[in-house]
Amino acid sequence: MRKEQIGNATLYHGDCLEILHSLGKLDVVITDPPYGMNFVSNYCKNKYSKIENDHNSDIAKNVIDWAIANAKNAVYVFGRWENINDYPEPKSVITWVKNNWSMGDLKHEHARQTELIFFYPCSEHSFLGKRPADIVCADKSGNEYHPTEKPEVLMRKIIGWTNGKVVLDPFMGSGTTGVACIELGRKFIGIEISEKYFDIACKRIEIANAQGDLFRQAV
Repeated sequence: MRKEQIGNATLYHGDCLEILHSLGKLDVVITDPPYGMNFVSNYCKNKYSKIENDHNSDIAKNVIDWAIANAKNAVYVFGRWENINDYPEPKSVITWVKNNWSMGDLKHEHARQTELIFFYPCSEHSFLGKRPADIVCADKSGNEYHPTEKPEVLMRKIIGWTNGKVVLDPFMGSGTTGVACIELGRKFIGIEISEKYFDIACKRIEIANAQGDLFRQAV
């Protein structure tokens, strides 16, 4: 296991199933786990290799079970409609509306312009600000860093719904949740099993942290 500390971000390179139990209770979990569909993108300009552990949805379910038991404020988990029966029953299902559609069955399926986010309130849950709607609009990212990369603006919105100081992402990927946390002044814990994406996340969060320092100095 490798551990990096970048400002208020603590990053672990390793298997989240092995690391989570050492973390104890925390505030918020926001994550985009492997969906168990062996996703490989051939549509984007940059072709990507298979996502680690995307062959087994049980891994995501185990992590979600842990998150619900250990988060104090809230758990938000990205998924697809196929995952509804794989995960614990959520309190709300939020629909993320994108600016374009995903690939799928081009002849016998409606073009997908949405993705789901499962919401689980925890024992100390409260919304930060007014109660948010269950639809959120954000342009899809260009997947510059990761094949299932989420846009920073979307992650800032989700984090902004929560009233917690520490955010955990057990499937950190290229670190977008961490970048959004730095921008919002939240503490972040991220775990990523792929060395390639862990290194990308470290670089992105280093840049975000440096930009935050420059902004604070200017003020």
